[in-house]
Amino acid sequence: MMRRRAFITLLGGAAAWPLTARAQQPGKLPTIGILGGATAATWSTFLPALTHRLAELGWIEGRTITIEYRWAGGSLERAAEQTAEFVRLKVDVIVTAGGVLASVKRGTSTIPIVFAVATDPVGSGFAGSLARPGGNLTGLSLQTTDHAAKRVELLRGLIPTARNVAILANSNNPGVVLEMREAETAIRALGLEPRPHDIRRAEDIALAFEAMKGRADALYVCSDVLVNVHRVRISTLALGARLPTIYSVREYVEAGGLMSYGANLADLFQRAAGYVDKILHGAKPAELPIEQPTKFELVVNLTTAKTIGLTIPPDFLALADEVIE
Repeated sequence: MMRRRAFITLLGGAAAWPLTARAQQPGKLPTIGILGGATAATWSTFLPALTHRLAELGWIEGRTITIEYRWAGGSLERAAEQTAEFVRLKVDVIVTAGGVLASVKRGTSTIPIVFAVATDPVGSGFAGSLARPGGNLTGLSLQTTDHAAKRVELLRGLIPTARNVAILANSNNPGVVLEMREAETAIRALGLEPRPHDIRRAEDIALAFEAMKGRADALYVCSDVLVNVHRVRISTLALGARLPTIYSVREYVEAGGLMSYGANLADLFQRAAGYVDKILHGAKPAELPIEQPTKFELVVNLTTAKTIGLTIPPDFLALADEVIE
């Protein structure tokens, strides 16, 4: 009886395996191409959320799926080359994010693309609407532009004497341009002066900080693949300039930034696995609605505050979801 029950249990477990994987065994496994715009190190804080959730859904690397990893290192040209490689490999789905999404989109109109994060996919022209994205792309929107004003308010609340707010932004990224405009509008609405600094290459970062000297009381950084790759450098330069800085994701604060307000990236990458699962079971990206963040967090780095000589009031700290000391 025990053996029979064990056998039935085994069959029940097998029934839960992804249908696509079982249909293709023992032949070629479905292949997921993961294209990170930055580096493996910068993705290490949230990529495990994706692969862990995939495993929970039955997509286990080396057993029911193959995963091909590529890292563009902040280069749009390299991202385009890696997309072309995925096309040659005939991967079943590409998972990517934000800054290189335009390069990936240009590289294929047939392979399904899931973006784990995108600043504003509709405003950037990647999707027709959140409800019906159309084309071969879908995923999760950061809606960063919607919360630009909130970040500006937090920065002003912490630095009430600020008059000039610098903005660091890569204008090569259409989503970043939208966020920058929203930030400028919010800064002016508070009676402050926005001072945008365009960075399109790594070499532009130091030049931007040099231009900020004596002209900025605080800094708003627009998230982007270029900024992500060089986040430690940007945080170090901001510390050296004693500039209170706000970002949109916690990873920048963990790298030494002062504070961040925005969506939890690990949560979005975990939810992206659901899109991959549906697509591997036959769903079309055009018919899978783009979802928005449900978890937002304010993270403050007290060590950084002390380094730049900034005292953070207790009532402000009480708003924080996490304080790094």
